[in-house]
Amino acid sequence: MVMILITETTALEAFCARQSTAPYITVDTEFLREKTYWPELCLVQVGGPDEAVAIDALAPGIDLAPLMALMQNPDVLKVFHAARQDIEIFHHLSGQVPTPLFDTQIAAMVCGFGDSVSYETLAGKLAGARIDKSSRFTDWTHRPLTEKQLLYALADVTHLRVVYEKLAAALEKSGRTPWLADEMAILNDPGTYLVAPVDAWKRLKTRGGNRRFMAILKELAAWREAAAQKRDIPRSRILKDEAILEIAANAPQTIDDLARVRALGRSVAEGRLGNEILEATTRGIANQNQAGNEEDQRAEMPPGLGPLVDLLRVLLKLRCEENEVAQKLVANAADLEQIAATDDAEVQALTGWRYDIFGKDALALKHGKLGLTAHGKKILVVEL
Repeated sequence: MVMILITETTALEAFCARQSTAPYITVDTEFLREKTYWPELCLVQVGGPDEAVAIDALAPGIDLAPLMALMQNPDVLKVFHAARQDIEIFHHLSGQVPTPLFDTQIAAMVCGFGDSVSYETLAGKLAGARIDKSSRFTDWTHRPLTEKQLLYALADVTHLRVVYEKLAAALEKSGRTPWLADEMAILNDPGTYLVAPVDAWKRLKTRGGNRRFMAILKELAAWREAAAQKRDIPRSRILKDEAILEIAANAPQTIDDLARVRALGRSVAEGRLGNEILEATTRGIANQNQAGNEEDQRAEMPPGLGPLVDLLRVLLKLRCEENEVAQKLVANAADLEQIAATDDAEVQALTGWRYDIFGKDALALKHGKLGLTAHGKKILVVEL
């Protein structure tokens, strides 16, 4: 296998032309985003059938158009591991999601490797490879790149070929290839990689509050998101989460009020950002009585359902272990709460293959048709 660092457009064009007839390619990226809102692409690794290359995205004058065209070739499957951040980069640069896609982390979850299995684990178990991760936190913007950096980077696509082939074969043998469809649909949706400022408040960890609190929270989060995108700097450089929560709770009306926010400080309050923060706060206060604010607040579980949710959680773990599939793919905590609250919950666990292995038994347990008991170290499901 030949390993090459590509720094010129002509070499990239030739490589992409050779891969245009490959059944699949493996792809990974190295990027930084500590100082930016959008990921700064530094290196792209691509593994073809007979060669693996690292493409220097920071090389002077290089045009990544041939790579972007390869990412859109419908005849070449693009194989990633834990693809979301990588795909976000391609979508940001080209406006398109690479297609078609295969995520080995998701496939591994279907094949019984547990929730969010690491690449190192899969490479070790399926390819017999040992991955040296000592270069994980290296500075990928520094040039020239060292041989150690390149070997580390290329290992993320060379062993991925074996991982993909074995997972694909296992899925085909078990008939579980369709089980990936829902998760892959999320990765294929361009909306997955677009953070609309109006929805930015959903990222904040809060259990909700009164109308005024939520209205201000939403306005501040939307303002911060738009400001971070426009300036291409991290959200926290604009305003930290704790500052948003404190401002939403206290609704400052003046610069002096704003300067008292512990997570902010007078220097920020008296600057341009201070005026923008007060404007967003004022908009929130004005919108607090608009219809829908209460509906948008995160619903809390109805009282008395805690024990039932605990039983459903045990059943979920049991059924997932029996079927060798990750719990994360079947249902999460919010899904279990919704199932406990209503038989008509709009959750994936009550549809398709998830219903067959868990959902139908969850409803039966809820209505007293099934029970759980222990026999030694085992949990058993019994019909009642």
